[in-house]
Amino acid sequence: MPNLPDSGFDKVAPFYDALARLIYGDALQKAQLYLLPFIPDKSRVLVIGGGSGWLLKQLILTGKQLDILYVDASPRMLNKAEAKYKSLVQPHSCQVIFRLGTEAALAPHEQFNVIITPFLLDLYPPQRLRRLMQKLSGSLTAGGLWLFADFCPVQYPMPWWQKTLVWGMYTFFGAVSGVQAKKLPEYDFHFDSLGLQKIASESFYSEFVQGKVFIR
Repeated sequence: MPNLPDSGFDKVAPFYDALARLIYGDALQKAQLYLLPFIPDKSRVLVIGGGSGWLLKQLILTGKQLDILYVDASPRMLNKAEAKYKSLVQPHSCQVIFRLGTEAALAPHEQFNVIITPFLLDLYPPQRLRRLMQKLSGSLTAGGLWLFADFCPVQYPMPWWQKTLVWGMYTFFGAVSGVQAKKLPEYDFHFDSLGLQKIASESFYSEFVQGKVFIR
């Protein structure tokens, strides 16, 4: 069992990125890159569940001045992200703080102009997801942006190959990483319940992966 809440991705940290690229090519990266132009300069940004640090590097490469809090529940993933950050040689104007934990690690007073959840929300069953999203929503400033990238099929019922991928993902990560969800969430229902409005979206990987922008 994981020693810390939601830390089961420690077990897959050494090969997670390679596995994702093997199955999805660059679709997961494209969904996240789609979101970056929406981030205003001089924003306070929360990246939660960012994994091994690929997205953090892309944020820095935007050239924007950003104050970034990078939160991950997996110590190994967080260490990989911090090592990637320290290996950057190009000058930049971003400030980055790394923090181990879940949304519970956020202080009540902490507020962000931008929250990014890269392939995070699919991991949780409905009640746990509701608590997570309520906490994050409370940390988003008025007019703030929630940038969403995740497995989010456009077509329902899903084609057989998408159903097969969903089954395979939840079977594997349930066994190896302790993921408790059994099916993809009804994301729009949760965002609607928080009063967040979708202002942009784009689909990838034959409409199985989406990047979405929500505003408070």
